[in-house]
Amino acid sequence: MTLEEILELRYTDPKRVMAALRDKSVIVPPWGGSKGLQKQYDPTMHPVYNKAVYPDKVREDGSVENVTRIAFALQQLAVRRMTELVCGIPVKRVYKPENDRQQQAAKWIEAIYQRNRIDAVNVERLNMLYAGCEVITLWYAVQQPNTIYGYNSRLKFRCRNFSPMLGDELYPLFDEYGDLVALSIAYRRKAAGKTISYFDAYTAERHIKWSTEGGDWAVVEDEEISIGKIPGVYIYRPTPIYENTSDIVYELEWAASRNGNYLRTNSQPLLVLFADDEIPFGESGNNDKKDFRSVFQYPVGSKVEYVTWNQAIENLKYYSESLRNLFFTQLQMPDWSYEKMSQQALSGESRKQLFIDSMLKVKDESGRLLEAFDREMNVVKAFAKTSFPAGYEADVDALQVETQITPFQIGDEKETIQNLVTANGGKPIISQRESVEQLGWSDDVDKTMQEIAAESTMDALGGSYE
Repeated sequence: MTLEEILELRYTDPKRVMAALRDKSVIVPPWGGSKGLQKQYDPTMHPVYNKAVYPDKVREDGSVENVTRIAFALQQLAVRRMTELVCGIPVKRVYKPENDRQQQAAKWIEAIYQRNRIDAVNVERLNMLYAGCEVITLWYAVQQPNTIYGYNSRLKFRCRNFSPMLGDELYPLFDEYGDLVALSIAYRRKAAGKTISYFDAYTAERHIKWSTEGGDWAVVEDEEISIGKIPGVYIYRPTPIYENTSDIVYELEWAASRNGNYLRTNSQPLLVLFADDEIPFGESGNNDKKDFRSVFQYPVGSKVEYVTWNQAIENLKYYSESLRNLFFTQLQMPDWSYEKMSQQALSGESRKQLFIDSMLKVKDESGRLLEAFDREMNVVKAFAKTSFPAGYEADVDALQVETQITPFQIGDEKETIQNLVTANGGKPIISQRESVEQLGWSDDVDKTMQEIAAESTMDALGGSYE
């Protein structure tokens, strides 16, 4: 059956329709469950916190001694770091208008992005993508006259992210050519003290919502989509960004936790008496609560001293550092911890070299992201045409837009400026006004420029400022 034939059963056999829409050809690991990604992502669910695998100690008197449990949130760090590498320098949309009308349309479209805080949206959805492997960004419009985009619009545009990390179930449906023909989201919400299940399906023509509010599945919304496109973007990757490094993290946790147990047991110094004769100790010798011991008399040749545990700390340190370095090396990510960055003084050019691996990593990841961002631009342009002043439809369609992802790296502005000035034959590369504006010390740039001009004139005339 075709998709159109399946959707015709939306009122009579909703379960059959939803079963067809759940036919997910994309293979991504589950988020929840015994083998879900959440058990790797959440440090409190790591094996070191599993009391069945690593139980607490039960003393002879029946009391429980809690063992040391140390977890490292390195998977979460890898997710945030990859997002920072992609979005640390915000994703940029480069418009290429060919006339004034296209230039005006470009300003309005960019205003839609900016009013939706698109940079924050990108950070949120990339965190969801790299941790949960899939995310949907849904765009929609509400009837609300406004001028926030630079023109009189009868619609206000919004976008929202959906992810398995939020409890949502995502179901993209592709045809035999790999084109997205339907996008569905299953989720639950609480209302009036009970949990209600919802299932939203979006095609290029219709939006249909089923709900269990009445007890069984039934259509509660059925509306036409006027833009002629699925109003959402689906992004996925086959594995989380930390990929197959969780075992390294677990080994780090076991090493730190077991060492913590040893330290707790053996780090307290012991008072040891070395003597051949049997020497009785009084109550003061057995009283651990006393801060001072009584004076004892021992035979000649006896020795009493505190004995501490000598552990192989260098071996543990080397092992832990090797595992940590292996984690970041496998993921092609820099270790930006203060300890690592402050170990040696590096020049600006040397610090740039630290980012070579991560820049290549961003390039590897940018393919699926650019495809999604281009698809999103088509959705936004389709929404924009429904609200722009009449006559701009052809200009919006003809407007060329390129999305650019710039990998984050440490820059040395002084070195960059020197290189540009040298390439420019020693001539200035920005105006004096631009330099005053970029410095940001002046509250009134125009007044500052007038004062600079007056001072320059006074210098030329040989006058005084008093």
